[in-house]
Amino acid sequence: MSLLRKKDLLTLQQSEQKSELKKTLGTFQLTMMGIGAIIGTGIFVLTGVVAAEKAGPAIMLSFVISAIVCMLAALCYAEFASTIPVSGSAYTYGYAVFGELPGWILGWALILEYGLACASVASGWSGYFQGLLADSKMHIHLPAAISNAFDPAHGHYIDLPAIVIICVLVLILSAGAKESATLNTFMVILKLAVVVLFIVLGFRHVDPANWHPFMPYHFSGVTAGAATVFFAYLGFDAVTTAAEEVKNPQKSLPIALITSLLVCSLLYLVVSAILTGIVPYTDLDVKNPVSFAFEYIGMKWAAGFISAGSIIGITTVLLVMLYGQIRLLYSIGRDGLLPRVFSQVSAKTQTPVKGGWISAAVISIFAGFIPLGHLVDLTNIGTFFAFIVVSAGILILRKKYPDLPRSFKVPFVPFTPILAILACGYLMTQLTLITWIGFIVWMVIGLALYFLYGYRHSLLNNKSN
Repeated sequence: MSLLRKKDLLTLQQSEQKSELKKTLGTFQLTMMGIGAIIGTGIFVLTGVVAAEKAGPAIMLSFVISAIVCMLAALCYAEFASTIPVSGSAYTYGYAVFGELPGWILGWALILEYGLACASVASGWSGYFQGLLADSKMHIHLPAAISNAFDPAHGHYIDLPAIVIICVLVLILSAGAKESATLNTFMVILKLAVVVLFIVLGFRHVDPANWHPFMPYHFSGVTAGAATVFFAYLGFDAVTTAAEEVKNPQKSLPIALITSLLVCSLLYLVVSAILTGIVPYTDLDVKNPVSFAFEYIGMKWAAGFISAGSIIGITTVLLVMLYGQIRLLYSIGRDGLLPRVFSQVSAKTQTPVKGGWISAAVISIFAGFIPLGHLVDLTNIGTFFAFIVVSAGILILRKKYPDLPRSFKVPFVPFTPILAILACGYLMTQLTLITWIGFIVWMVIGLALYFLYGYRHSLLNNKSN
């Protein structure tokens, strides 16, 4: 039963007030973090690939399906965040409701989600950055050997730009949460302006004929597309990792989660409709579909502007996902399940600086050497797993702790959490066999690490002894 030892929920609620992390974030900054995390690679990169290979113009439906699934899960996250306003997101919730081993498994899945998401986004950033250099007046082309992930057959060995941007953003995050959030807010406003520009200029060039056939790969293509574009919504849960740095987490976290998801869902739907209306879906299998759409209609000046804005947009996603990864590792290290170095906080900036640089080193390996296509689905399966466990946790939380103070409640329990579980489970079945094999291997490694290190060094284990 020691494998199922749990954190006390009342103790967790009180510990939030004693955190070493500095409380500097408000509702607006959190909402900007949510939007910053969501709008990026999904809208600027994945829309083209998924439309071309899986869903066609029906990618609009893929985004709607993914948005509904995310909203169901977001409601469950919002209740947990208002009840347990502590860093660690789903890992902390799972530890408190299910016990240590299930909590660790959930945390390990989140490490996969955030880590590979960061690597994927960095890879997408590299593609847009190189495109901007090549298409600008400078006409700079980086050597093939350092411009793409490992692929010796094509002369590619390392994606150096992806590694550089990861290191730069970790340096910024090391300066402090408030400073990082301020920079993120500024960049989010810029990228929202770029998205609005695309909508305004692109709307006039939509040819409805490009929407036919609307569902060329049938409904199975729509659901397969939904399982992939689900990646576009990743990041809203990273907002909950900021809980200990929020001035009023019980109020701000639920508002930021739901608002950011609603805004981004609407923008995804409109952009995907316009994109497939401008360019035939068969021509969208490119790394930079949004700027490519303007090149397609001869508006090269707008294409360059969109590329610059896309880089800013993708940068905010990477910034927030790195933030989430570092705070997750901070929470797990604080509990003793990972080495304490991850939970060491800088006295000057009150941020876990050492953990940040360790994260940067590991993520850089994935971003620099593994192609983008192999990263996305593996990221998604870790997220689906986390959403399922969090949704199930609401059912247990309501039954075991009905009187626990909570400023937000999931509506229509048990139907909402059950729908979230079923929907995420269904989308998981749409992922490839190799993705499942990779996920299982990752979990086996996680279990080995827990029994070799985490179980013996657990803070709860030491207290019981």
